[in-house]
Amino acid sequence: MTSNVERFEDDLAKLIKKGNRLHDSMQNACYPAEFKTQYKKLLKDKVDDFIKDLPNFDTEYQRWYSEALALLRQILPDRVADFCRHYEKPKTRKEITFENYRIEDYLQGLTVTRGAHKDKVVGPEAAITQFRQQLAIVEAAQGRFESSLFDIRHMVQADLMDSELEAAEHLAKLKYSRAAGAIAGVVLERHLGEVCTNRQIAISKKNPTIADFNEALKAASVVDIAQWRYIQHLSDLRNICDHARTPDPTADQVTDLLGGVKKIIKTVY
Repeated sequence: MTSNVERFEDDLAKLIKKGNRLHDSMQNACYPAEFKTQYKKLLKDKVDDFIKDLPNFDTEYQRWYSEALALLRQILPDRVADFCRHYEKPKTRKEITFENYRIEDYLQGLTVTRGAHKDKVVGPEAAITQFRQQLAIVEAAQGRFESSLFDIRHMVQADLMDSELEAAEHLAKLKYSRAAGAIAGVVLERHLGEVCTNRQIAISKKNPTIADFNEALKAASVVDIAQWRYIQHLSDLRNICDHARTPDPTADQVTDLLGGVKKIIKTVY
């Protein structure tokens, strides 16, 4: 099943890909001969089909702009104003120059001329730079987007662990000591596995245990000897709760396990 993170990453990749196609469309519209010559070297006899399949910038840009703007508001809110600035005509603009020509002007097909001979001052090609800047902002969001999703995933993971520990504490109060300890052990094992993943620590075993994760974290100097021994102790308590043939864990043992798991989650990451 595809996770939300993967789906969001896929959507962003598609947005960037479409942006690159729109950029090609602008280049082709403004410099058709040069554009065809450039791509003919790469595509040979397929260049005409490539150009034919380019999106119509005038009709496709607004949708791309809306989707990109919605993304930036969530991921890079501090760049929204910059992104919009490359599209919107400056309100204080007194004359139109290459520097202040915007994508909005491009969509209106605006060309500025001067004098009786109508010498060209600025035209649609000036908007290529503006769109290139917009695309660069969206591309820059990719790293931040992944980072933000990573943070979201951690917050969800933390909330889930807190809920599971609350459930374990409730079971402990009802004297279901073995079940409470088993849940706490699962939370500890999952957390240590997550720490190894985040720190790119490889685990050779297919189904690693708390002890395996603990050894790997000690080898990578993520935990010191005291922490390693403490996690070992918690692993022993977890084993008492998990194995039916052992005597039932005592209330004190389960309390120690629950408190220890909470401590490790907050100190080993």
